[in-house]
Amino acid sequence: MKLFLGILLGSLVLGVSSQSWLTFLREAGQGTRDMMRAYSDMREANYKNSDKYFHARGNYDAAKRGPGGAWAAEKISNARENLQRVTDFFKYGDSSHGVEDSKADQAANEWGRSGKDPNHFRPPGLPDKY
Repeated sequence: MKLFLGILLGSLVLGVSSQSWLTFLREAGQGTRDMMRAYSDMREANYKNSDKYFHARGNYDAAKRGPGGAWAAEKISNARENLQRVTDFFKYGDSSHGVEDSKADQAANEWGRSGKDPNHFRPPGLPDKY
């Protein structure tokens, strides 16, 4: 736990070097909400092959907030994929189950964070609401 907290605070300090702490933290909070909204929409839509679109959209929306949002999106995305590896280990007996899907998710995450259009991953027929 101490190691995790140290890494989190260290990356926060590195991310804040170019702006005020309050601005960075506000952006990070807004970015976190963007990520939660994308996740909530993905669960609500329950639409086949839409996973990558919602990954890209959440990261895209969060990164538009600024460096704090991009930082939050990266940390949340990485934590989500790493947690999935751990649960796969207990569920399937190895952590390599779903590695290709995890790599594709991370590619969609990076696509969105880089400012590219998340609609690249939008599946045909997904309701306009999303």
